[in-house]
Amino acid sequence: MMIENPRYAFQEYLGCRVKGMTDVTLVGLRVVREVAATGSFSEAAASLGYTQSAVSRQVKVVESAVGAALFERRARGVTPTEAGVAFARHAADVLSGLDAAVREVSALRQHITGCVTIGAIPSAAAALVPRALAQLADEHPHVTVGFVEDSTPSLLRQLRSNRLDIAVVGVCAGPQEHDLDGLRQETLLEDDLRVALPRHHPLATRPLVRADELRHDSWIVENTAGDTPYYGAWPTLVRPTVAHQAREWSTRLGMVAAGLGVCLLPGMAVSSAPAGVRIVRVEDRHWQGRATIAVTNEQRSAEADAAVAALRQQAPDLH
Repeated sequence: MMIENPRYAFQEYLGCRVKGMTDVTLVGLRVVREVAATGSFSEAAASLGYTQSAVSRQVKVVESAVGAALFERRARGVTPTEAGVAFARHAADVLSGLDAAVREVSALRQHITGCVTIGAIPSAAAALVPRALAQLADEHPHVTVGFVEDSTPSLLRQLRSNRLDIAVVGVCAGPQEHDLDGLRQETLLEDDLRVALPRHHPLATRPLVRADELRHDSWIVENTAGDTPYYGAWPTLVRPTVAHQAREWSTRLGMVAAGLGVCLLPGMAVSSAPAGVRIVRVEDRHWQGRATIAVTNEQRSAEADAAVAALRQQAPDLH
């Protein structure tokens, strides 16, 4: 018995078998879209995980199927023809629709239709949690989501009293100041603190400063209405000068922009800094760093699992 050529079988799997072929495959759509986006067969191949020859064959297959040249080959890459531009646009629409259909069917298959309540500290509520909520709504449209923004101590109390399903909080490395015993913890982001400085601050032009260079600055700290402020002055400074207290990030950063002092800023909130504020990293061998984590009870629902999965997927984009 003749054994099928494995290389030929692989090409057939990719949709490269052209004999008698009249339809465009999904692989062909992806290849044309990627070549149009990158302007290069080799870059498209690297992005898709194919060989360059496989990409070239796919383009020829699609061109044969549609009866038009889609790309002009040049010394440095390729340029889409007018037909190529139109085809790549429609290919993107088809693939986007297919992805949406797969996500919707997957959500229906999982039958997740309950409720989940998520609490988050303000820095996580600024970008991470909204992105995760958008993903959750897209993947599981029948899940009802509640949201609370509060401090870490308050969120942990609400979690233990079952008023929350998930608490997205910040913790420092080393000995914990919060009681996490009996709770399930998943690290979302290792996220060292930065310092926000006024634009004309003497250190504002430097990307990295030493902690001791901040000892004479006036600090704008978090006002947590009773709880110890998580975002106070730099953690290792001794007897820092506190100029103002404000609960909201926007207020503290506005005060920095006005030149009233400096404040801490977690890395994932850097994009929220307004004009007039410069963000610098701090070198401090005595500071062990911090992390943003998702905390739940040991037993959690399928809705909570889905929400934590969305948080994990969105967190790397904010690093």
